[in-house]
Amino acid sequence: MGKVYLFEHPLIQHKLSFLRDKNTSVKDFRELVREISLLMGYEVTRDLPLEDVEIETPICKATFKRLKGEDLGIVPVLRAGLGMVDGMLELVPNAKVGHIGLYRDPETKKPVEYYCKLPEDIDKRKLIVVDPMLATGGSASAAIDFIKEKGGVEISLMCLIAAPEGVKVV
Repeated sequence: MGKVYLFEHPLIQHKLSFLRDKNTSVKDFRELVREISLLMGYEVTRDLPLEDVEIETPICKATFKRLKGEDLGIVPVLRAGLGMVDGMLELVPNAKVGHIGLYRDPETKKPVEYYCKLPEDIDKRKLIVVDPMLATGGSASAAIDFIKEKGGVEISLMCLIAAPEGVKVV
């Protein structure tokens, strides 16, 4: 079973209040999504694997930690998730970016995949699905299922706002 992490950092809470304010301009909304994604990304990437590397400093050779390989993928759910990608890429500029597009069938009310472009080696990558709003959980769980069908193994979901019903479904 997955775990849920609630971001209670004061900066995130502060920025969320402006994000949810009906008087926030479109420009400010986009910037807030990027900023909050960057702050949340710091925590979501906490468990990325590190490796020791030896480098030459101005004083001597020393061993330091660096991210092991390029094993992160960011997958926005189109189109709303696109606003979260830039914040994540500020943290991990070499991350691969995929995309998954879904729409809700008007008759069945079930999510339908209309586009999916993922990194070729998703089975070797930690994938972070980004979608700003988790409401019922239908689209997010469908996106995760589609990614699993295509070989994704280690998948996290990062949302700015989540309803308890959606969290339960995912």
